[in-house]
Amino acid sequence: MRRTLHVTVFGATGGTGRHVVAQALRAGHRVQAVVRDPGRLPLSHVRLETVRMDTPDLGRLAQTLAHGDAVISALGASARGGFPASTWISAILRAVEDHPRPRLVAVSASPLGPPPARESMVIKKVVTPLVGWVFRDAYRDLAVMERSLSASDTDWTILRPPRLTDGPLTGLHRMSLGTNVSGGLSISRADLAHAALAALEDPATLKQAVGVSR
Repeated sequence: MRRTLHVTVFGATGGTGRHVVAQALRAGHRVQAVVRDPGRLPLSHVRLETVRMDTPDLGRLAQTLAHGDAVISALGASARGGFPASTWISAILRAVEDHPRPRLVAVSASPLGPPPARESMVIKKVVTPLVGWVFRDAYRDLAVMERSLSASDTDWTILRPPRLTDGPLTGLHRMSLGTNVSGGLSISRADLAHAALAALEDPATLKQAVGVSR
């Protein structure tokens, strides 16, 4: 039987984060959604608590995370504003130093991952480098985030999706430990959220960077 978890979601008002919140609630979990603007989260549920936090305040983060089971960061490559994904993750890691460490799943991006051995040369030599160059600032920040997680004592998982779409939830995503998914060009935000929630209880993904695609 699936456990009921207390999940804290960062980036909860973003395209992927909204799906994480909605799917977690449907699965019976308790959810804390950490947001800058509560008005951008059009969800209401008895098991949903909205926590407004404009900046990564260590004291408030420690209080928010003190009794949680898991954290999902859906900030990802589209994080905007003065406090990007790496800053939030660094603060989260510091905030839980004196508490039982929660399971932590963070969304990154496929250009940071190595290609599989049999990847198409077009994807390997053209698509991935081009996307990496266009979004280089965001990916540079995600690389810092990944290094912080890798050096931590938390039970972390990094998800590296390719291009995100607004397609439907299928639950048919593919995952690859340590490398990107062969031929993986896109995944819906709904399926990425599904993968993030599934990773919380998948021991094979502990302390792993995981390629994920449709």
